[in-house]
Amino acid sequence: MNARLCKIALVASVGFFFFVVTLNDAILDYHGNYELVQHILSMDTLNTGELHAWRALRAPLPATGSYWVHHVFYLTVILWNAATGVLCFAGAGKLWAARRAPATVFNAAKDTAFTGLTLNLVLWLVALLAVAGEWFLMWQSKDWNEQDSAFRMFACLGIVLIFLALEDKELPAA
Repeated sequence: MNARLCKIALVASVGFFFFVVTLNDAILDYHGNYELVQHILSMDTLNTGELHAWRALRAPLPATGSYWVHHVFYLTVILWNAATGVLCFAGAGKLWAARRAPATVFNAAKDTAFTGLTLNLVLWLVALLAVAGEWFLMWQSKDWNEQDSAFRMFACLGIVLIFLALEDKELPAA
């Protein structure tokens, strides 16, 4: 039972983490991470200057000075994180409901949590490490390089996913 409770706690913790991330990014401090997205997609802080600027995304909104494509990218990340939080909370709920069930039922109840965790692993790997890190050369920026935090999140979520994936056995008879 202890392993099942640990799995439920970790999945619920991921859900809580992404609830806070979504709250911060969407409501409390939109501009904070938007600025990061803006600099990454604009490629305006690279140590190679304008050499690779043909890759940059710069499509200004009229009379605002901000770029619509940056807002779309950032809102996509916010919605992706929100979906992760919802799926992980729902997954933790399914696991909680199945915590005393036979192993086959508990193992089958992992599907929603698997989806939430995998969804966000894809975000960190594709959007941050591949697209931002390599295509937009984020790694060259001294001030706007988030590869370390992206890898840290990918690793943490990956560890939770691996632990969750471990097959649960039947509970001992009471």
